[in-house]
Amino acid sequence: MDTVIKSIQDKITSLPEVKYVDEDWGQLDYYSPNFPVQWPCVLIDITNAQFENIGKDRSATPVNRQTADTIVSLTIANMKLTNSSGRAPQLQKDTAFNIWALQQKIHEILQGWKPTESTGALTRRGFTRVKRDDGVQEYTVVYSLGMTNV
Repeated sequence: MDTVIKSIQDKITSLPEVKYVDEDWGQLDYYSPNFPVQWPCVLIDITNAQFENIGKDRSATPVNRQTADTIVSLTIANMKLTNSSGRAPQLQKDTAFNIWALQQKIHEILQGWKPTESTGALTRRGFTRVKRDDGVQEYTVVYSLGMTNV
């Protein structure tokens, strides 16, 4: 699983507007106001996996082979310090809405891409907004990913 996370990390790191990409180990929890990230950030986690046995291959390790349907969660977050109200200056509003463009750029490079040889392609399944009271604008985007011979 770590190879999947590292591969996704490398792919997202290619976007210059993302300042911090890492495995999600709780960087946005319990650290306010001194988050151990740079903004905007993307945190990657495999939050769920369902395995199914597909038989045995005595020449492989492990012998019992499986497929997996996994859920990859990307936490996309930014410190929102600018006003986006209708009467705010246009540049300020554009800056406030940057997280939406970032979500789209990440989707464009990940949708249909295979992180490793033993995986299928990433498929976006949905996203949720995480409400916070500390100025962090946070969304969790969920992708499904099939894996074989695991």
